[in-house]
Amino acid sequence: MNEKILQIENLTVNFDGFRALNDLNFSLDKGELRVIIGPNGAGKTTFLDVITGKTKPTTGQVTFKGKPTQGKVEYEIARMGVGRKFQTPRVYLNLTPRENLELSCNRHKNVWNALFGAPSRAEARTVTGLLETIRLETKADLKADLLSHGEKQRLEIGMLVAQSPDLLLVDEPVAGLTDEETENVGTLLLALAESHSIIVIEHDMEFVRQIARKVTVLHQGSVLCEGSMDDVQNDPRVIEVYLGKQEDNPVAA
Repeated sequence: MNEKILQIENLTVNFDGFRALNDLNFSLDKGELRVIIGPNGAGKTTFLDVITGKTKPTTGQVTFKGKPTQGKVEYEIARMGVGRKFQTPRVYLNLTPRENLELSCNRHKNVWNALFGAPSRAEARTVTGLLETIRLETKADLKADLLSHGEKQRLEIGMLVAQSPDLLLVDEPVAGLTDEETENVGTLLLALAESHSIIVIEHDMEFVRQIARKVTVLHQGSVLCEGSMDDVQNDPRVIEVYLGKQEDNPVAA
């Protein structure tokens, strides 16, 4: 049996009478890449919010690396090894990619030290390796403000990896990207999946096909089905509730 890095049991979240998550059960193996899809309002963002401690469950339990997260606040869960990338890139635009990564490598640093302090040799090697991984080595010393949207997305993923999380939560990483940028982000996530557990929330079905090993479909706050992309795209429940009629359904296309 594979080791579980994340287990969610009977999770329910109520917001003033609205049930965002409804008795949801989910598990993720250590080293697994999972893509989560679902229509707007399915509970995808709330799902990530509960894992990171931003939202407290009404009932149910989240267990990370065998330890319950109940009662812990966001920074405590982050220190346990959970890292999250939000939809909009959150990088320091006035710093270079190299400086952004140096700052992320050492959580005790501040922006002043990142700008004027000398990184250790180990830190410099880590940053150099990350710049190569995210394919920004040729733009390492440009201001991040000059990067394309796709490059900023890759930089933020690199910043997340620099913090050495065991689980990466990546929310809609290719929204607004060109086809080439989308493919680059997909290649990056597949490379990172060799050494990390990753959950990706995404709407772009072509991108899902590129990276998906296993797909979970959420609907009305619960898991509707799970399986390979072929399993999901041919499931009548997905065709019915996710995108309507099959002929208009890009999942089934």
